[in-house]
Amino acid sequence: MKPLIGLSGRRWPASRLGSFVPPAMSGLVFDLHFVDYGRSVALAGGVPVELTRDADVQEIVAHLDGLVLSGGADVSPEHYDAPPHEQLGEVEPERDEWEFALYASARAKGIPVLAICRGFQLVNVAHGGTLNQHVELDEGAGHPQWDVDGRTATHSVRALTSTLTARVVGGSLDVNSLHHQTLATLGEGLKVGAVASDGVVESFYTTDESVLAVQWHPELLRAPDPAFSWLVKTAVEVHD
Repeated sequence: MKPLIGLSGRRWPASRLGSFVPPAMSGLVFDLHFVDYGRSVALAGGVPVELTRDADVQEIVAHLDGLVLSGGADVSPEHYDAPPHEQLGEVEPERDEWEFALYASARAKGIPVLAICRGFQLVNVAHGGTLNQHVELDEGAGHPQWDVDGRTATHSVRALTSTLTARVVGGSLDVNSLHHQTLATLGEGLKVGAVASDGVVESFYTTDESVLAVQWHPELLRAPDPAFSWLVKTAVEVHD
């Protein structure tokens, strides 16, 4: 059977949809999953499942063969003992707690994890690392490219030799850049896999090579993307 890959996502009040939601439903909430994550898993040969917070995390992970921690809001700086920067973006404390628990359960079970953008940052924090809470467009490689189509590459990254990242994505590649936060200090048990031209870490992985984290959004680039192919292939190997 194809491996079952769980996808984390956001939870918003229905009122954020404005006039698209009738008054009778304005007090409800909905789970938000961008379709590109699931499509990328399917193209890589896995079976994607969009996860809900309304079940026990350990019971959810017990059914999974792999996990994708997706992009979204900033991780609250309280998790790395830092005061909030004046340009800290939206935080979602409940999502923080849920995804930290998902990650811990996935690690305990030994299934592979692909962490993307916010997921990259959350995993670093889970390992005791810290983040730069805001960088401007004119700093370094120009990371927060909010006005450019996410399917367009805006800068290149260089994978370090003899790393998991290099084996997965090759020596270098052009990527999109949809983040205003960067890695400050690397967490314990993590190895740098790729850097941008300004030296900012764009990928890391765990020493056991069961977790691959990328700062860019691979689901918006190549199809099937090699990072998702790595996740599905590793999930099959672990399951067998």
